[in-house]
Parts: sequence; structure tokens; C-alpha cells
Amino acid sequence: QVQLVESGGGLVQAGGSLRLSCAASGRTFSRYAMGWFRQAPGKEREFVAAISWSGGSTLYADSVKGRFTISRDNAKNTVYLQMDSLKPEDTATYYCASGRGIYGSSSHREYDYWGQGTQVTVSS
Repeated sequence: QVQLVESGGGLVQAGGSLRLSCAASGRTFSRYAMGWFRQAPGKEREFVAAISWSGGSTLYADSVKGRFTISRDNAKNTVYLQMDSLKPEDTATYYCASGRGIYGSSSHREYDYWGQGTQVTVSS
């Protein structure tokens, strides 16, 4: 059974940083792309970032480009999201997801396993 467990969320002031982690188990981690999505109250889930199976290719939403960095450590079966220059509008529950293939995608349909989420709150 595939399990994805996020950690690292919390409360931070605007301009601050957080690093999210997602530990995966139950499938060969290095064979699949990984992604991060987020959902704010009353809004739809939106794409944040994705990374290919090897880490050689990344994809970002325009709203986070230049501020967030996705990375992975296949030896540790973990994907990370470094979030810098945080803004109040980044407040949301952040989810990691395991892709159906080797390349990342901005479409939630391309991911077949999801974590439970971790809350990120950015105060102004």
C-alpha cells in the first residue's frame, strides 16, 4: 500500500521560509514523478510544483516560480518543497502526490496517490 506522509508545515510570518517534506513508501519511489498541490479554504486544489523521477526536470506554477523549490532524494524516498518569501496568499493545506509516470504534470489527474496534507499559514 502506497503511503505519503507530509511534514514541515506551520505558522510563519510573511517573508519567511518553510521546508515541507513528503516521505513515501509502498512503491519504488524513484520510478515516479512527484508533485505538490495546495488547497485554500473555499478554493479548488491547485498545482504548486512537480519533479520528474530523476529530479532532472521540474515544473512550477507561475504564482510560486522563483520563490519555491522542489527537490527529491531517491535514496531517502522523500520529496521536498522549499518555500521562501512566503506570502499570506500561500496559506493553504499542502499535499504531496505520486505521479502515474516518470514526468511531472500540473494536472491532478496525472497523480494516483495523495498524502493527507500539512497546513501552512502565513501571517501578514
